[in-house]
Amino acid sequence: MPRPRGTHDARAELRGRAATINDIARLAGVSKKTVSRVINQSPLVRADTREKVETLMREVGYVPDPMARGLAFRRSFLIGMIYDNPTAQYIVDIQYGALDALRDSGFELIVHPCDSRSPGYIDGVRRFVQLQKLHGVMLVPRVSEDQALADMLDELGCRYARIAAVALDSPERMVVTHDRDGGAEVADYLQTLGHRELAMITGPATYRSAMERSEGFIGALRRRGIEIPPERLAEGGYTFESGVAAAERLLALPAPPTAIFCGNDEMAAGVYRVAVRAGVRIPQQLSVVGYDDSPLATRLWPPLTTVRRDTRDTGRMAAALLLQNSTASGVRLSVRPHLVVRDSCGPPA
Repeated sequence: MPRPRGTHDARAELRGRAATINDIARLAGVSKKTVSRVINQSPLVRADTREKVETLMREVGYVPDPMARGLAFRRSFLIGMIYDNPTAQYIVDIQYGALDALRDSGFELIVHPCDSRSPGYIDGVRRFVQLQKLHGVMLVPRVSEDQALADMLDELGCRYARIAAVALDSPERMVVTHDRDGGAEVADYLQTLGHRELAMITGPATYRSAMERSEGFIGALRRRGIEIPPERLAEGGYTFESGVAAAERLLALPAPPTAIFCGNDEMAAGVYRVAVRAGVRIPQQLSVVGYDDSPLATRLWPPLTTVRRDTRDTGRMAAALLLQNSTASGVRLSVRPHLVVRDSCGPPA
């Protein structure tokens, strides 16, 4: 075996290209099989050899190829994340959470955006899963609510973890976000401020999260003897533009609402835009509440009262489910929402 090279020589030889497992073996003076054993934490490697190989990998910035590892072990080291969601910040936070769980696990995250309205989207997901030979899949709302998609993954024998507003599957496959409770807490808060002329901008009717938030809000108000007339319910698309369109209609009513609950913070920002244009002051003349507690909530003025759900923690839990050796823990994971009160609400004028 050749003698291992010094760090300086190794870096010089690899300058301008990424190191391979063959490079590590040659530079460390060991076999490729030994390097593979070090990467996969095999106990069959002597401590001094392990330390030498790991030191060299760190010094030259070598990163194991998860696809190659999958071929060697006849299983994938890739976790897929499938989503069709218009809220970019939500998706980013889910990814950060998943990466938290996967750090130092040897697994990598690969994302697959799709259009769940397309008739062939399930076949597209099937091809993605089979091509990448995924170890497991995270399903993010709204695709997590599609039972046909879950059934297809089950048929393939692919693990999956669903994030949804309610329990749609067995505990070992679910992270539940309890969106109905968040909507109910908003209703209770606005009612205690004295609001009775309320409106809501919901998310898309096809989203279970939108249904749960609106039913939680409307149901809690009804229990307090307050009804929202149909003209004060507007369907949005979880986007800024849909919030603008809905707010223009609501604030143009002969008797406009004194408070508006929005299904997410993006739509609440749209309400702010319309209110400023109309000369309606927040919170003196109009109270506004959002949902998500995204970074946008503290960038608006006045800062937005909103429902916080720890999206990053949700992503971490979903990815962690896929790494468990056992698939029958019996414990259903939950992320509970709670209201964060800021300056966008006050008593009705």
